[in-house]
Amino acid sequence: MGVADVFKEVRGLSLPEAAARFTAARVPIFPCVPGEKRPLVEHGFRDASLNPAQITAWWQRWPGANIGMPTGLLSGVDVIDVDRKPGGDGFTGFQRLQDAGLIPGWSAMVMTPSGGMHAYFPAPRFEPQRSWQAANAHIDFRGEGGYVVVPPSVVTQPDGAARPYLLISGSDTAPRRVNAGAIRQLLDPREPAKYRPRPGGVRSQDAERLAGWVAALRAGERNRGVVWAACRLPAAGTDRAAARDGLAPAAEPAEPAPREVEVTINSAYRTVHSAPARSDSPRFGQSVPVRRGAGVNRQVLS
Repeated sequence: MGVADVFKEVRGLSLPEAAARFTAARVPIFPCVPGEKRPLVEHGFRDASLNPAQITAWWQRWPGANIGMPTGLLSGVDVIDVDRKPGGDGFTGFQRLQDAGLIPGWSAMVMTPSGGMHAYFPAPRFEPQRSWQAANAHIDFRGEGGYVVVPPSVVTQPDGAARPYLLISGSDTAPRRVNAGAIRQLLDPREPAKYRPRPGGVRSQDAERLAGWVAALRAGERNRGVVWAACRLPAAGTDRAAARDGLAPAAEPAEPAPREVEVTINSAYRTVHSAPARSDSPRFGQSVPVRRGAGVNRQVLS
């Protein structure tokens, strides 16, 4: 059963009845302050439950509590949150995403109490996408580490009116996942921070910084970044498995493919460990010599 089906079923139900229906549909939820979006439980969305006894206890204690749902892996959905405020709204940005082909079929569309919109999409099962905000575009992405308030919850607006979350559209053809990285780059383009190794060369504690630098690169640059970072990590004494675990997610959700990342890392480790130690290791911006025939070509980062 999809989220749109559950949203249809909770129409006209009280909040405790709706909470029980979400639980029966195996959707994890948690209580939020009546008329607001703030969690009532200590750990927020991390306390979301599928336990019917827990859900009953929460809504017996707080019968007017709104219903919060975690996004990402816990619920299996990602949400594009189109905001609407006196200073502007995100509908123009959402249209740009559609025109660019970055909005595939959605699972549900919900009108929010402020007049904005939540667009629901299937979340990738093995490649979670982190939540982020594009404030200038008035669009937020709710994925891993985020949550949304769902129908039939009601939020009190600045003018004192209490307005509900309403389902306005079910599935559009076949729902498909979105590429959160590509969406953010279109809405909020930014230059990645330069990675600068510490004096004395790359150290083992720099592995996480290297992975972050790779993840911040734009599409089309990431393959070269993976090659450069992969050649730095073995010299720093980083374990091959740790390098793979760090760089593979950093290379997603764009190129190169996971298999190509693994080949690149393995080739870099074979090259570094088979070559004599050198004190003049290349710096960022210089060419990175890699043994030919090892599956990685000579790359130059500019």
